[in-house]
Amino acid sequence: MNNHASEIKLPPYVKVVSVLLSLVIIVYGLHALKGILIPLVFAILFSVLLFPLVQRLENWKTPRVLAIVLCLVLALAILSGLFYAISIQISSFAEVIPKFIDRGNEYIDSIQTFADKQLNINRQRQVTEVKKYLNQALAEGGTILTSTLLATTNIITNLFLVLLFSFFFLLYRDFFRSFFYKILRKVRRSKIDSVMQGIYEVVKDYLAGLVLVILIIGTLMTVGLLILGVDYAVFFGFFGACLVLIPYFGLSMGSLLPAAYTLVTQDNPIKALGVIGVFLFVQTLEGNFITPYIIGSKVSINPLAAIVVLILWENIWGLPGLVLALPLTAILKVIFDAAEPLKPYGFLIGEAEKPRPPIKNLQELAEQLPKRAKKIGQVEEKN
Repeated sequence: MNNHASEIKLPPYVKVVSVLLSLVIIVYGLHALKGILIPLVFAILFSVLLFPLVQRLENWKTPRVLAIVLCLVLALAILSGLFYAISIQISSFAEVIPKFIDRGNEYIDSIQTFADKQLNINRQRQVTEVKKYLNQALAEGGTILTSTLLATTNIITNLFLVLLFSFFFLLYRDFFRSFFYKILRKVRRSKIDSVMQGIYEVVKDYLAGLVLVILIIGTLMTVGLLILGVDYAVFFGFFGACLVLIPYFGLSMGSLLPAAYTLVTQDNPIKALGVIGVFLFVQTLEGNFITPYIIGSKVSINPLAAIVVLILWENIWGLPGLVLALPLTAILKVIFDAAEPLKPYGFLIGEAEKPRPPIKNLQELAEQLPKRAKKIGQVEEKN
């Protein structure tokens, strides 16, 4: 009788079905448990962002608990200051709402006149259609208002959970490392440490680079809007910059609000096009120069994989999924690259390698071989 249990070989179709069922269960679990998983993931990223400061305070002989509390209080103070500044800007919009409504009515009236004269659509029919869509908008507006209030409550609750989870992640970081040692007993500890360090580095570089990108983009868009003479240029500039958290589409969406505001509050519609032009120009710089240079290969995910994971995580977790898609995928890539059976999947979502130019014929190969042999000989002589 063999000491080792015989390995059970499953048919290929059974393996495929098992993998697909596992993926369905995982995706369903991620969606069903998003209320707890989203704050946990944000807390992990927040902990990574605070860890260097916590470690610095600990190196200065500050007790770990006190160091963590000081860092969390500092972070909370910065966030509170940002929210306060944003609330002041938003409240100042109340002063221009009447003007905004009056100008909007003027545009609606001009559109009605154009439709009546040029398209032969009488005003009575226009009013009927507008009332129908207005009633729909009001009905949906109530739902949006309710969901907004609920979302605000959830944000406050989740912020508390993120701070609480971050405290324990930073406090018990050695405990969690021991947990991974125990659960992965067959893997060398140096290998586990290497993977954990890789995850830490990629998340830290991504977050630090993202903050710098937001500051640069916000400054560029603020300057552009100031040159155009747009009101609340600082608010609109950094509001649009924060939307860079949504890759590929964020800055384009961010241009809609300042463009609409400029179109309604000022007499020159060309200026609204100028606002959109500023955002598109900065988006071009961001996509081709700023983000690749600052973040670079820290999150080496190819554009196709990035778009797929953005859609996937948005369907699973909504807006938080869009924000978390790239760092989560970067973490998975580090794990895939470290595990031998998963390396092909890490290669699939990574940056595509530049193909080597093909050798056209055997004659070209024969010409290249002596040159390569000569170079190898020269290297060996130097050594």
